[in-house]
Order: sequence, then C-alpha cells, then structure tokens
Amino acid sequence: MKKAILSTGLLLCVGTVLSACQTAKLAENAATLDVGFSWKDTQACSGSSPAFNISNIPAGTETLSFRMKDLNVPSYNHGGGTVKYAGSNNIPAGAFGYKGPCPPSGSHNYQWTVEALNADGSLILGQGSATKPFPPK
Repeated sequence: MKKAILSTGLLLCVGTVLSACQTAKLAENAATLDVGFSWKDTQACSGSSPAFNISNIPAGTETLSFRMKDLNVPSYNHGGGTVKYAGSNNIPAGAFGYKGPCPPSGSHNYQWTVEALNADGSLILGQGSATKPFPPK
C-alpha cells in the first residue's frame, strides 16, 4: 500500500466554500502580501465578504485565495473564497461568500489570510494576513 506524502506543498482547504481541496507548493521566493480589510457595512453573521486592499501582489498571480479564522474560536470554520485577479489591489465587498463574523457575545478577533496563486493554483506566489476585531471597537 502506498502512502501519500505531502512534503513539498501546503494543503489548502477552504472548507465548504470551495468544492474541493487542492495542494499548492509555496514558491521559494514567495512575496509577502500587505493585506488590509474593512468591516464597514459588514453585518454580524452575514455571508458577504468585506472589502480588501492588497499590495505587493507578485507577477504571475491569477487567483487570490481568502480564508478567515476566528482567533477566539479557531475550531470554527468560517471558510473563505477565491477571486480571479484582474490587476487591481482593491477587492470590493461582496466579492465572495463565506461564513461571516458572528461572535456570540462581545468582540472576537478575526484573521484573514490571503494567498496569491499561479494560473493552475499549484504554486503560492505570495501570502499575507491581517487581523481585526468584530464588531469593530
């Protein structure tokens, strides 16, 4: 029996938002993306993504992959989504659906991770993250 070994890549599973998982390898000189986002107009428990501003996106990027993690409850899968990269650093609110921030009480800290992928999604050309509380303080 052969065992699958994933030594050269990262397993990217965005949960229920994407229909399948894919294996992508981190590029040797992957760029560090500068990621910013705004909760403006985001309603609690909504499924519409916030607006993002991403800079330092490397040449060859075809897709941006987004996933969110609740740092207060990391076991809860919020998922994320993907957006075809068209050359703009601004990704508008509502570009993809996911399980939005829905803290049961008070405020939770949410981290967005963004990866810049090549044309077939097999290579991570850059990655970065940003964290903010929701609801905003």
